[in-house]
Amino acid sequence: MSQRSLPEQLGYCLNLTEQELTAEAGLCVVIPCSFTTADEFTPKHIIWYKCEASPTKCSDSKIIFHSNKNTDKKAQSGFEGRVSRLEPDVSQKNCSIIINDLKESDSGSYQLRVTGVRNGKEDGFTFIPRVTKPTIMIPTLTEGQQATLTCTAPGLCSGSRHVSTLTFKSSAEQHNTTVTCKIRFTGKTTTEEASSLKVNCEFFYSLIVFLIY
Repeated sequence: MSQRSLPEQLGYCLNLTEQELTAEAGLCVVIPCSFTTADEFTPKHIIWYKCEASPTKCSDSKIIFHSNKNTDKKAQSGFEGRVSRLEPDVSQKNCSIIINDLKESDSGSYQLRVTGVRNGKEDGFTFIPRVTKPTIMIPTLTEGQQATLTCTAPGLCSGSRHVSTLTFKSSAEQHNTTVTCKIRFTGKTTTEEASSLKVNCEFFYSLIVFLIY
């Protein structure tokens, strides 16, 4: 999910994680989200959609969550009861949601709309995100020393994460080589990330002193 914002001169900005989100089927995922608006805009409700990536607003038939329980705009049947807000008070400008019991069909593009009142009239703005790759943590590598690479797949809501480690002894031959971390989830979904190794070489110098008598 990439980060975009409405023109700052309008006073509207919506913040999301810069990466795509990846989670395993059967678990859950949190979409962290917050926004700011112009002073004259009072937010009332948030609406999340799932639809094909588009520069325009999704249709109401693509709604997966609506904070207004009294609206006749209902969520898609496949998402009913699976999506909820982390912060129920819209005035806190927290639009984060959690999607439970993830399905392979949940993969795709999601869109957010915040509705409210601006200068006494109903108004709203729409943000169009994309629905991450694993992250690879590489410590400082020094030739001849042992090092551990860590690959982490984000997206688990329990606080736990899928983590894989690789421990090896660094060598000069590994300098500029590429390591790839590939994650395979339930449903044969895979994602991967690659990174280059930079190995520092240590040089030892011997100093020979000749004493002449």
